[in-house]
This record gives sequence, structure tokens and C-alpha cells, in this order.
Amino acid sequence: MIPPAVDPSAQIRARLPLTPVPDFPEIALHLAAPTSGLSEIADVTPYWAYLWAGGLALARHLVDQPGLVAGRRVLDLGAGSGVVGIVAAKLGARVQAVEPDRLGRIATGLNAAANGVRIDLLDGVPAQKIPAVDLILAGDVFYDRAAAASVIAFLDAAALAGVPCLIGDPGRAPLPLHRMDAIASFQVPDFGTAGRVTGWVYRLLPPV
Repeated sequence: MIPPAVDPSAQIRARLPLTPVPDFPEIALHLAAPTSGLSEIADVTPYWAYLWAGGLALARHLVDQPGLVAGRRVLDLGAGSGVVGIVAAKLGARVQAVEPDRLGRIATGLNAAANGVRIDLLDGVPAQKIPAVDLILAGDVFYDRAAAASVIAFLDAAALAGVPCLIGDPGRAPLPLHRMDAIASFQVPDFGTAGRVTGWVYRLLPPV
């Protein structure tokens, strides 16, 4: 873990080189490399240091459908590396990003700056208060059952407040498929998997 006296921004810049994103050559992110020494940066797996299928599928969908975000207020929930929010911002969105990991927020800020966009970073969302946004984008947030329960409760509250949500996911087990309307799919890379997998984009159905 980074000692308190060490600048985490400097460590991320030094250890995680700016790397072009597959299918988005105009975007480069601070991503983990074999020589990054991640155990010296974080004491838990830094999910923000990798690319994941759900986020990449969402980003591809936004590029295909730029009207979804152009000129709109967007919340990137579980930002990770920030790729979804960065693509949305490049397409003209005003982006807020929620990332609970402190180092993840730092990395997202560095990645946004490296790509010439602004993202307002949040460590969470206020309890029982839906941010004033027009669209929520949630990539790879259904990675375990505890996280899934928390996420779906927030997204249901957002839906009841009239805020639509698009979800990117490769079909992990906690994903509540009975609540999802699949609207697009893409062959994308995924951390821990050789080659490419199918990343799905879903529209969340309102609670009944």
C-alpha cells in the first residue's frame, strides 16, 4: 500500500503507464502492466487498474449512440478506470463519477486529465438522494451478490425518480437478468480472460 507520505498520483503515473484502450485508440488510461508492482500501491486488488467487459461495451454503445449523452448530465456509477465517463464526456456529456476506492478516484482524475475532459468525482451517492442527472451508466457493478443488492436498490430508486439506467456486463451470475432488457452486445476484452468476450448493454426495467 502507498505510504501516507508518498504522493499516490505520482505513484500511479510512474507505475501504471498510459496505455491505449482497445477499440478506442484516441483514449489512453493508466493501466496495470506486469512491472507495475501493484502490491506496493494497494493492499486489495485495484479493479480500477484494469479494463472490464461491461464498461467497454457501454463505451462502445455510447460511441454508436452519441445522442444518449451529448449535452446531458450523466452519472458513471462504479467508474473504475473512468473509461465510460471519459467517452461520455468526449461526446459532450457533463459527467459525475462514483468510485468508492480512493486510489480509483485519483486514477480516474488522472485519466480524465490525460484525455482532456472533466469528470466530477464522488466517493459515493448520498443516502436516499438521487443525483440531478439525466442518465446513469453502470459498468461491471454486479460482480458479487452484496454489491448487486446495493446497486439495484439505488438504481430502483433512480428509476422511480425518472432517471433511466444503462448497464454494461458480460453476464456475471449476480446480474438480475429478469430486470434487464438487452439492447446491444459487443465483442470486447475482459480482465482475466484471453481474447474477447461478449459484453452486453442492458436497459434496466422499472421495479414492479
